[in-house]
Amino acid sequence: MLAGLLALGACGPETENAPAPFAMTEDAMGRYCGMNVIEHPGPKGQIILARYDEPIWFSSVRDTIAFTLLPEEPKDIRAIYVSDMARAASWEDPGGDNWVDARRAFFVVGSDRIGGMGTVEAVPFSDERKAADFARDHGGEVVRFDEVPRDYILEPQAAGDEVSTIAGGDGN
Repeated sequence: MLAGLLALGACGPETENAPAPFAMTEDAMGRYCGMNVIEHPGPKGQIILARYDEPIWFSSVRDTIAFTLLPEEPKDIRAIYVSDMARAASWEDPGGDNWVDARRAFFVVGSDRIGGMGTVEAVPFSDERKAADFARDHGGEVVRFDEVPRDYILEPQAAGDEVSTIAGGDGN
């Protein structure tokens, strides 16, 4: 019984009674870009707030994490889900129902893969070994959610010759 109580105590308020992820449909529109999420390659994200019955969708994981860091965004987050690239069919088809809790995922940052909005991406995996394999093949390093560098998410990042910034609202 003590072990059970300790296990329950280990759950933070974010994961305790967290709602299940929603399946991505053609109706999912990106929070920052206003575009159809399903049309973009690479991993996606969704955040479920206490105040809404539907998720807030993101065309990239970078945008998803940025939402949690920006002071002007709501903080009543019940759940953060990102595409589980360990179970994705491909980069072009990351899947609509293979989600992983972002706080439990392994992210590859600094890889050569470009996210759905044409910028650097934090590529999520439920399996640390698959994340390490991806980093070996595409560069980058494996980190946990709370270790993703803030400047990697919020600072302008070049993707080819284009520079984009989430905080500026110019296309993300």
